[in-house]
Amino acid sequence: MIAAGGADAVYNYGPTVMLDRGQTRMWWCSQYGGAGPPGDDILYAQAQSMDGPFTGPGGGIPAAVFSGAPGNFDGTHTCDPSVLRVGSTYYLYYTGAAGDHALGNAVGLATSPDGVHWTRAAGGKPILGPSHDVHRANVYGAGQPSAVYLDGWFYLMFTDTTGRAAGWNGAGQFVLRSHDPAFAAGVQALDVGGFVPVASTATPRTRSVVDGFSADLMWAGALDAWVIAHETDEGTTLTFWTAGFTEHPFQPVVVAGPWKEGPGLVRRSDGHAPLSTADPCDRVPFDVVRATAIGGAAAPTGLRHYGLDLLGSQACGNPGRVAATFDGVTMPSPERTMDLVRAGKRVRVDRRVVALSLAGELLDKAPPAVAVLPVAARLGSGAEAVQTPGRGFALVLDDHRLWRVPDGGVALNNGSPPHTVTTAQWDSYAPGPSLGG
Repeated sequence: MIAAGGADAVYNYGPTVMLDRGQTRMWWCSQYGGAGPPGDDILYAQAQSMDGPFTGPGGGIPAAVFSGAPGNFDGTHTCDPSVLRVGSTYYLYYTGAAGDHALGNAVGLATSPDGVHWTRAAGGKPILGPSHDVHRANVYGAGQPSAVYLDGWFYLMFTDTTGRAAGWNGAGQFVLRSHDPAFAAGVQALDVGGFVPVASTATPRTRSVVDGFSADLMWAGALDAWVIAHETDEGTTLTFWTAGFTEHPFQPVVVAGPWKEGPGLVRRSDGHAPLSTADPCDRVPFDVVRATAIGGAAAPTGLRHYGLDLLGSQACGNPGRVAATFDGVTMPSPERTMDLVRAGKRVRVDRRVVALSLAGELLDKAPPAVAVLPVAARLGSGAEAVQTPGRGFALVLDDHRLWRVPDGGVALNNGSPPHTVTTAQWDSYAPGPSLGG
């Protein structure tokens, strides 16, 4: 067992696990009697490796970092966390409820500068609730979110027992995406033919990607595929989908062993699969943490780490595969700066803190295969930063192109206070790729 709540915590389940700038960070569902209203709390702990021991931010027992807000939709329960870091901001997607099920579960969002101190987003309102397509005997509602950031899109997979395409028992996983982390605008839903624009997150759920509850989603660049971890009779099954969720590129794989509640994949800060430190060009690690026993409160507990490695990935077989495998990864450059791989190229970054805020993963040494990727630009300290309403933030690099960044915090860390420009001025710059995710 690698982690458990202290004090009077009697259950521990639903983890989200992040490899973040040299630390393994984990948030999960538990309950402390002194943390707030009686109900589920989200605990946090960190360790130097995924085998623990996991302790609170200052050592000692894990900390309750997010609890119910009486009077709101999540007044009693906050559970099932899924955490991303995009730029300098952490995003917590979670299940919230004011009481027992009765279709009251919904998905909420909170943000943080450090992953410990959280502020509710979207005015404290849910960003997603039950669709009410079909009312079944299972009255859970909507929840159990899993989020990934890929190519500027926030992807959100979730349970909705009222979804049209759910099974007879409410099982099923639905997917939305948006450039807005709160999914308040520009929402697209995964339909039978792919992603289609919809008016809101309340759209009918017409397609499920896996038959299960409490699943976790991850993007594996080395395989150019999505990975969904969900529980089956044998253990945690890994189901693979192509980028557009059109077909299964690989057969399912089972991480065997006991389980009592859904798994948490060990992921990068952006929700991508981490690289193998032993051999990133041939080996792809799949690690999960899951509850394995029923504790004294007749609820899941016993968080344990399981995993396996896929061998023979040929992830460095050609420049395209190298670009996909190392996308979002930063590493030392030959010039005592940091190289960040984005969109098939390397960007040389002067400030390490900026490279780390933009990266999903840090390598201590550059693999030889990365040398095939050209150096496109240099991100120097104090580079010009611009912003405009509706477009966000960007840095002007030495190639005179506009490279988007996820938030203004990245620019400030670079010593580049953003100045506001008009839409016309923004459009006058030659566009470059996004520097983040």
